[in-house]
Amino acid sequence: MPLEVDEVKQCLRGVAVGLLTPFDRNGEIEYWKIEENAQTLYEKGVRTYLAAANISEYHSLSQEERVNVTETSVDSLPSDACVLAGVGGSTSNAQELVRAYDRIGVDAMMIMPPDHTYIHEEGLLEYYRDLAAVTETPLVPYVRGFDPSVEYLVNLSRLDSVAGIKYALENPVKLGAATARGADDVVWVDGLAEPYAVPYWADGVEGFTAGVSNFRPEVGLALYEALSNENWSRARALREICLPYQYFRDETGHKNTIEGAISVPAVKEGLELAGMHGGGVREPIRPLTSDEKQRAEAIYNQLDDNISQLV
Repeated sequence: MPLEVDEVKQCLRGVAVGLLTPFDRNGEIEYWKIEENAQTLYEKGVRTYLAAANISEYHSLSQEERVNVTETSVDSLPSDACVLAGVGGSTSNAQELVRAYDRIGVDAMMIMPPDHTYIHEEGLLEYYRDLAAVTETPLVPYVRGFDPSVEYLVNLSRLDSVAGIKYALENPVKLGAATARGADDVVWVDGLAEPYAVPYWADGVEGFTAGVSNFRPEVGLALYEALSNENWSRARALREICLPYQYFRDETGHKNTIEGAISVPAVKEGLELAGMHGGGVREPIRPLTSDEKQRAEAIYNQLDDNISQLV
C-alpha cells in the first residue's frame, strides 16, 4: 500500500535519491540494474527515491518505459520506502501517467518542470489541479527552468493536492519569501543537491535531492543529520567535500557550450565507481569521453578519501 500523505511529507524531510535508468549498448533498459541499485541504496539507509525523474532521463523514456522503470523501483523496495514518480507533458498524457502510477502504487507524483516555451502561472496552477482531479496521491511540483513570482510559489504551496515543492532555482531570497508566506504544512525540498542544502536550510527547506549522494548516500545522510542538529560546521564540511564532483557535473563536456551537459553520465560514472550500476545514456545526452572518465575517477578517489575522514 502507498504511504499516507503525512508519511510522504516525513520522507521528503530527508535525502531524495534518484534512481537512474541504465541502458545497454543498444539503448535498451536493464531493469535488473535498477532493482539492484534500489536495494543497495536502501541497505545504506536511503528511504526516499525519485523514479523516472529528470536525472533518470525522463524525457528520453516512452510512457510505457516510465511506467516500467517506476514499477521496477516500487517492486524492488520495502513498503516503508517512498517512491516519487516523474509526471509531465500534456494534461491528457500526464493524467494517463498518473493513473498508471496509481495502479502500481507509487507514493507521490513528482510533476516535472513545464516543457512549454510560453508559460502562464495561473495556467500552470490549473494544470496541477487537473492532475489532482484524477488521483488522491499527493503531488510534488518540481520548480525549475523558469522564473516564477513569489505569489505563484505561495499559491502553489496552498493547493490541497501539494505535499511538497522541489525548489531548484538559484534564488534564496525568493525561496525565503515563499516559505514565509506559503502553507505551513508543505515541505520545501532543495532541488539543487548538497551544495545548496546548507544555505537553503535557513530559508525553510527541510530536505534535499541527491547529487553526490546518488552514489555515496552516506554523505547525504550525514549532511541531513548535521543540518537537523544545527551542526553548521559539520554540515559545511560535508558540503565542501561534495563540491569538486558537483562542479565536474556542471561542465559542458566535449564539443559543447551548454553547462551541465555531462551531469547524468557523471553520476552514472559515480555509480560504477561506487560498485553499483550506471550504464549508458540516450540522446541527446552524450557519454563521458575517456579523458572525462579519468577525471571523474580522480575526483571520486578524492571524495572517497574525504568521506573516510568525515563520515
